[in-house]
Amino acid sequence: MVEFTTEPFELDTFPEHAAAARRAVDETGLAVTVGPFGTGAEGGADQVLAAVTRLLRESLDAGATRISVQVSVLGESGGTDGTGTGAPEEGGTP
Repeated sequence: MVEFTTEPFELDTFPEHAAAARRAVDETGLAVTVGPFGTGAEGGADQVLAAVTRLLRESLDAGATRISVQVSVLGESGGTDGTGTGAPEEGGTP
């Protein structure tokens, strides 16, 4: 899963850098969710990594001055360890 925002924020329009980021992610085939503070997308690891690379390049080319990206690995039920519990793997940091 990847969550991202682009800046500068523009309240009156949808800035080209934000449109470029959304297009880049849409075109990789990820399931996209737009929220009030950013956009999220879920898919396989290779898809997510390809989307992140593309959204960084295309957003910067379209005028973004800052891009915040968070990548999370989710288990089948949403946990970080693949069990759905959210517990870290053995030896991991809680």
